[in-house]
Amino acid sequence: MEPQWLDDRQQRTWRAWLAVTELLPRTLDAQLQRDAGLTHAAYVVLAMLSEAPDRSRRMSDLARTANQSQSRLSHTVARLEERGWVRRERAADDRRGNLAVLTDAGWEVVRRVAPGHAAAVREGLFAGLTPAQTEALGDALAVVLDRLDPDHTLRVPEVG
Repeated sequence: MEPQWLDDRQQRTWRAWLAVTELLPRTLDAQLQRDAGLTHAAYVVLAMLSEAPDRSRRMSDLARTANQSQSRLSHTVARLEERGWVRRERAADDRRGNLAVLTDAGWEVVRRVAPGHAAAVREGLFAGLTPAQTEALGDALAVVLDRLDPDHTLRVPEVG
């Protein structure tokens, strides 16, 4: 049986996707390093905590929503703890789970950095797209995401 190669359109799209997934995170990392000395992965942890009730999440839930392994998240949270932006606590409801809690200092970092991050995302991803292209991109990515995460357990929760 012959291998099923990508057709020209698929190959072009795939290579563009690869380039975007390499270049956009690099651009966002540069902005976050410049503005707050943060990696994009650390910022995502802060952002996920800032959007959570009581600005806290179970570590296991945070790993999922921040798209990090438990081990990587533990290292990320440790670095954020050293800066006074996050603290760990035992879960009050069962005393078995651990929570990551965004401190007031961490909240201030998010408030200060978020506008520049949003501007970098707009410039890096959306500035060259028409509204129709933005909607089409969102629709296409939703279909891909539904195939990769059909039970919706791996997704970053949608906001507002």
